[in-house]
Amino acid sequence: MRAIQVYEVGGPEVLREAEVDQPRPGPGEAVVEVAASGVNFLDVYYREGRYSLPLPFTPGSEGAGTVVEVGPGVADVAVGDRVGWVETPGSYAERAVVDSSRLVPLPDDIDFETAAAVLLQGMTAHYLVKDAYPVQAGDTVLVHAAAGGMGLLLTQLITHLGGRVIGTTSTTAKAELAKRAGAAEVILSSAVDDLAAEVRRLNGGQGLPVVFDGVGAHTFDASLASLRTRGHLVLFGAASGAVPPFDPIRLAQGGSLTLIRPSLGDYIADRFELLRRAADVFEWVRSKALEVSVTGRYALSEAARAHSDLEARRTTGKLLLIPGAAAVGRREETQS
Repeated sequence: MRAIQVYEVGGPEVLREAEVDQPRPGPGEAVVEVAASGVNFLDVYYREGRYSLPLPFTPGSEGAGTVVEVGPGVADVAVGDRVGWVETPGSYAERAVVDSSRLVPLPDDIDFETAAAVLLQGMTAHYLVKDAYPVQAGDTVLVHAAAGGMGLLLTQLITHLGGRVIGTTSTTAKAELAKRAGAAEVILSSAVDDLAAEVRRLNGGQGLPVVFDGVGAHTFDASLASLRTRGHLVLFGAASGAVPPFDPIRLAQGGSLTLIRPSLGDYIADRFELLRRAADVFEWVRSKALEVSVTGRYALSEAARAHSDLEARRTTGKLLLIPGAAAVGRREETQS
């Protein structure tokens, strides 16, 4: 079968399409024919070596498809089931082996592309606004990269919960997307000299109770400076690079601030929690509280281009790899 292989860590060019052996399931495992695979910054972190996997490996941590084979002892799914999954490397392929306990059955009204587009980021948004910082009606919240796949979902959910979103984007076109998702105010990050001062101006001169920051190095200082006394910085990603080491006394000097660096895996550690969060996400999609925006579809052979587009911030919404897609004509242009 065809799969993307990483033989050495590095830039997008290390993503190479190759012919590999058909996977076989071991005890407790299932083989899934992949209909769609989500493209996420988590995949970039593995490709770069920021998170490590034994080489060579097939990247891709989110997907959806149909179970075609099960191994001994599998009781959670059966051949023919439509399923989705997250946090399992190997999705950039025509078939993937997944621990059956990590597979999420798909409702009949959730198609493969929607599942592959919403599960990882949707459940991430779920734990961020429900657990990492429980958003309350009336909260004003800063969301960085508000027009990205994660930012759009967060903006919609915070608005759904009664919060007010101040978003940051890099272009006016992206600002319009963030506003359509519910952002009350949008700051063009390239157009202001002091981002935190602009955030406070838009909040009546006050700091915020919480900042959701998936950008990392480029926004960390401004995020801390945007918080009120006893405010919370939820640092859930590092799209611009890892935050350099810093002295924790800065948190005290900023007003007894709290910093959390959460990871989805710890919030879906058992199957009950996994299925509960997935069910909530599907219900939000069903009720239109979340509208999933797939703006880029790439063939497996275009995985390197998908990563380049994602890292260069040339896209909005969600990017997918479609193993059965032709290598041309699948990407919707979202150039800024």
